[in-house]
Amino acid sequence: MTAILDRRTTPARPDLAARHLLGQVEARAFVDSKPMRVVVPSAPLRREPRPDAPLDTEALCGEEVDLYESFEGWAWVQLRSDGYVGYLPDDALRPGAAAPTHRVSALRTFVYPGPSMKLPPLAAISLGAGVSVSHEAGDFAVLSEFGRFSTGYVFAGHVAPLATAETDFVAVAERFLNVPYLWGGKTSLGLDCSGLTQLALAAAGIASPRDSDMLEAALGQPVAFDDSLRDLKRGDLVFWKGHVGILTDPDTLLHATAYTMSVYSEPLRTARDRILAKSFGAITSIKRLS
Repeated sequence: MTAILDRRTTPARPDLAARHLLGQVEARAFVDSKPMRVVVPSAPLRREPRPDAPLDTEALCGEEVDLYESFEGWAWVQLRSDGYVGYLPDDALRPGAAAPTHRVSALRTFVYPGPSMKLPPLAAISLGAGVSVSHEAGDFAVLSEFGRFSTGYVFAGHVAPLATAETDFVAVAERFLNVPYLWGGKTSLGLDCSGLTQLALAAAGIASPRDSDMLEAALGQPVAFDDSLRDLKRGDLVFWKGHVGILTDPDTLLHATAYTMSVYSEPLRTARDRILAKSFGAITSIKRLS
């Protein structure tokens, strides 16, 4: 009876599974989910419920999640944004929190306790995080709530209504140049290759899955290529087994890479040759979104 399902996006364990998977997987119990929202700047989604477990991805402020179990400080959840399943610290979540009206459009911005940049900030939140704005006061957007705080103030120029989309996802990705590499990261403090791609696409209103193999399967149309790597375009996505980069022009690759432990820009052919020799092997595909 058990189907072969991707553990990354399937809320099922031997002891517990989502009720909607009844008949598709084997588990000792099936439960309904409870809607929750992330109320911290970002929260680590880990593969196992312990602080030293691998980081699979991060959930950003304002994200909705489906909660299946909460125990000993951990919440077993599925992110609604991309379907990823894992364990979040349960104090990062709250039921009934205000739904976001805006998203952070700057690489990173501070949340202040009042309408002054001279006040000690409450927190810093990264591009793509969601906040609930009640009104504006001078240069600041006033938040109806922020985590455990009854309000917060963000520079109004650093947030945009949820319906606002960037026109060039590549330009968004370029703003992350030199940001540190972090496996599983998805903020301007650190991110990995697929996190960079997913964040940039999301800012342009393009929903996408989390990992590079998922991105390769889900996005765009294949572009024919040979060893010359000619006839490519800005915005083409270049895939290896376990890696993805974004072309900023026909000859230049932007990617978050462990080679420099940063978001790095380099000639595509240089990256192709090094990666072939030292890490992920040959390019598996090049995909074009339009």
